[in-house]
Parts: sequence; structure tokens; C-alpha cells
Amino acid sequence: MSSPQDLPALGIDIGGTKVAGGVVLPDGTITATARRATPGTSVRATEDAIAAVVEELADRHGGPLVGVGVGAAGWFDRTGDTVLFSPHLAWRNQPLRQDLARRLQRPLWVGNDADAAAWAEYRYGAARGSDLAVMITLGTGIGGGMVIDGRLQRGAHGVAGEWGHMRVVPDGRLCACGNRGCWEQYASGNALGLTAREVATSSPAAAALLLERVGGRAERLTGEDVATAAKAGDPLALELLADVGTWLGQGIADMAAILDPDVVVIGGGVSVLGEMVLGPARERLERALPGRGFRPGPTVVAAQLGAQAGLVGAADLARQAVADGTA
Repeated sequence: MSSPQDLPALGIDIGGTKVAGGVVLPDGTITATARRATPGTSVRATEDAIAAVVEELADRHGGPLVGVGVGAAGWFDRTGDTVLFSPHLAWRNQPLRQDLARRLQRPLWVGNDADAAAWAEYRYGAARGSDLAVMITLGTGIGGGMVIDGRLQRGAHGVAGEWGHMRVVPDGRLCACGNRGCWEQYASGNALGLTAREVATSSPAAAALLLERVGGRAERLTGEDVATAAKAGDPLALELLADVGTWLGQGIADMAAILDPDVVVIGGGVSVLGEMVLGPARERLERALPGRGFRPGPTVVAAQLGAQAGLVGAADLARQAVADGTA
């Protein structure tokens, strides 16, 4: 008889626009995928989309599955039973685990998507073998997770890993969380676009190449525009990316003072820019690390699993939960 560790699991990754799922083998290989649009304004419709992806994948797989792991963008309580808040979905204090367990009738793990991605990188990717791994997801904002001594750490209230809301600039830019000066206002995709718009408005001559991409309208510039321009060699775009990298390195140095990780994995959409961001981040980390010269700092590496890390990690966390008897 097969043990849970030998069976495939379903991994589901829920974002603001899509529900993506996959059948994931114990070695992290994805053998089938499916997706549906995320109807973010309706709790019931979002759960319908999750159930549809699960049913499609289970039918296509046709064999035994250990369970279902669901990673979603939002703040969960410590147990993972309840979504306290999701910025892009309709969940507010929603008993998601209970609702999905009733719908799916399968063993279930539910939790934050960045936690799931961090677990995937620890199990199969850039953080394999780490004693204390931190993952930072750079996208629209900044999220992440951490694995310590082989266990995913959710924090006392379930909301650990919200690195983007460390305050790095007193009375700085206003953040959607309600505070000012949060890290993600200076080191994220949104920050990249915001800085570009500021520069293009105050110094249009310096931003001429960027403005050409948006018909001369500074307010239309996005982080994606800057990234595309940087890949084409635009000097200002490269400078703006380096600025994001510098802020990233400063934040990692501050985290190192508290957590002392051996590896920091950088994932999310911005991470695909590679050394244009990671190079300046490592340089800043080296200059800003507390106790530098007398202690080792963390290795900063790009994530290896890309956009599928969330569903791979969620599937494996479901497998672990079944083995532990907590699913």
C-alpha cells in the first residue's frame, strides 16, 4: 500500500485573475495543469472555480491523489482555516478550509501562496538543504515566507512573512496597508513604476526614451515598461532597476539582523530581471549588513521554480499534512 509520500497531490494557486492548478508528483514534477478565471468579487464563484480545477485535474489524472493544497493571496490565521483578508479577492474572515473541505471531499491544506512558494523552493529549488531560508516575492508588492529547521513558519497569528510592510522610510510613501514608508513602496514592481512616473514628470528630458513607450504620457508608465526598456539598454531604466535592487539589499540587511538566514531566495515577477536587480541588492547587502566583516551574511539567489512555485509548494504541503495527520 502506497504511503502519502509516494502519491501525487493537487496544487492550486489562487491569484487576483486566475485559479491555476497542477498534478504534482512527490519529486515536484508537474504532470498536468488547468486554470480558470478568478471571479474575485464573489466568494461562491471563486470556490466554484477552485472546485472546477480540482475536478478537471482529478479526472485527467485518473489515479489516486493524496490530497489538495490551496495557496491563495491573502492573510490567513495560524491554522490556515480562515482567510482574514485578501486584497484582490472577496474573502473577509472567510472559513475557507471548512468551505472547501465540504466542497472537495478530499484531504486539504490551505494557506498563503507565498508560504507555499517558499516551501517549494526549500523542498525542490534554490533553498534546498537550508537551515533557515527566507523567500522574498517581488511582484506588485513584496511578500514571502520562511522555513526554519525544515518547518514552514507562519507566525503566532498566521501572518508572518509580510516583509513588504517593514517601514524603511519614516513618513515615506503612503502604502495600501495604511502606513507610510513600507519597504514595498521602494522595492517592488509598483515602486519601479511609481519612481519612473515621478522622474518622467519632473525630468521629461531624462526620461525621453521611457516616455516614447507611452506616447509621452508619464502617468501611463508601469514597472513592466521600465523592465522592457532596461532589457533594451535604456540607461535611465537600468538606473531605476538598480535603485530597486539597492532598496532590496537594504531590506535584506535589516532582515539579516533579526533572522540570520543562510539563504534569501528572490522570486516573483521582478526576479526574472536577474542580475539587473540582484547585483545591486548584493552590493548594498555587503555594505549594510550589521557586523559586516565579522560575520557571514546570507546568500542571495534567484528562485528556481518560477510562477509554478505556489502550486508545487501547496501540493507538497498537502502531502505533508496528510502524513502528519493534520489534513
